[in-house]
Amino acid sequence: MPPNWLTIIAWLSLVSGFLSAGAILFDIFARGLRQPVRVMEAVWPLTALYAGPIGWPVYAYLGRPKLTPADAETPRQQGIAVSATHCGAGCTLGDIIGEWAVFAGSLTIAGAALWPEYIIDFVLAFVFGILFQYFAIKPMSGLTRRQALGHALRADALTVIAFEIGLFGWMALVFFVLFPGPHLKPGHAAYWLMMQVGMMLGLATSYPVNVWLIAHRVKHAMHRPTLPRPVPA
Repeated sequence: MPPNWLTIIAWLSLVSGFLSAGAILFDIFARGLRQPVRVMEAVWPLTALYAGPIGWPVYAYLGRPKLTPADAETPRQQGIAVSATHCGAGCTLGDIIGEWAVFAGSLTIAGAALWPEYIIDFVLAFVFGILFQYFAIKPMSGLTRRQALGHALRADALTVIAFEIGLFGWMALVFFVLFPGPHLKPGHAAYWLMMQVGMMLGLATSYPVNVWLIAHRVKHAMHRPTLPRPVPA
């Protein structure tokens, strides 16, 4: 069992993530601050889940619609960061489903749950990561479904791989070094704290890939939504 102090930190981080996600959903649907790209209404709550205590500040800085002049542009670094969180949210959804599937099915390879976690997590993260990109591209373009899916694959395949490399590297460190036996399991809060850390590392490893893809015009940087300033009477 992990030490009590780690369990306490884990619960604080998890609760703050859920509270941030709830606050974001309230902001979007109750306050009416809808996202022009509808898939982002799933991206920001998912981002808050793994960002924990910084979930709301990240949304407030990068995703919450702001009053701005109509011709104002999102700073380049912010646009890249929004693109990274967009891919990261799809990966996160796939990873969460994958982790619970392996745990519920008691799946192992060579006596270890890590290997089926890698396989199932990656497959689901890739599917959801590409779907999130597809749902950003298709409504904003005149492309056919097949064309939009092709664009989504080109835009985010490398980003998903980079995200999972960061996450999987951390998962290996947790499995073999930090908790070599007994291993942490999804039924314990500390496990999900480790996953939160891993997903933040995945976001970090996917960031330079987004920089490269955007610089080479393989994908476009996403922008923070804006609201027009009210015209003085």
